[in-house]
Amino acid sequence: MPVRVLAAAVLALEAAGALALVVWQIAALVEGDTVFLTTALALIVLTVVAAGALGAFAVATARDQSWGRSGGIVVQILILAVALGALTGIGADPLTALAIAAPGAIGLVLLVAAVRRAAPERPDDV
Repeated sequence: MPVRVLAAAVLALEAAGALALVVWQIAALVEGDTVFLTTALALIVLTVVAAGALGAFAVATARDQSWGRSGGIVVQILILAVALGALTGIGADPLTALAIAAPGAIGLVLLVAAVRRAAPERPDDV
């Protein structure tokens, strides 16, 4: 199986996770577990946009389009930054940080490998 397909699968799973987060956010909104309605709605909209972007990056990566890999790499770095935040500061939780960082690290490695595979061979590489 080509590495780009594996990278696309990780991105697709992350998109599904973001959609699951949207469902959780909507449930919290319906249950009245939010303080500010406008903030909750904005967060839902931004999460839907993120899920759509992840889905688009997954499709583009599967089709071997460079913009999908580039966008996916940016997302993985952002995921790793969030994991670092979960690891440091007040209320730090190493297990939560690990749960966040693991898919980000796997996705980053696969996407970088996909970039390397997609690069055209140069005569000086022989």
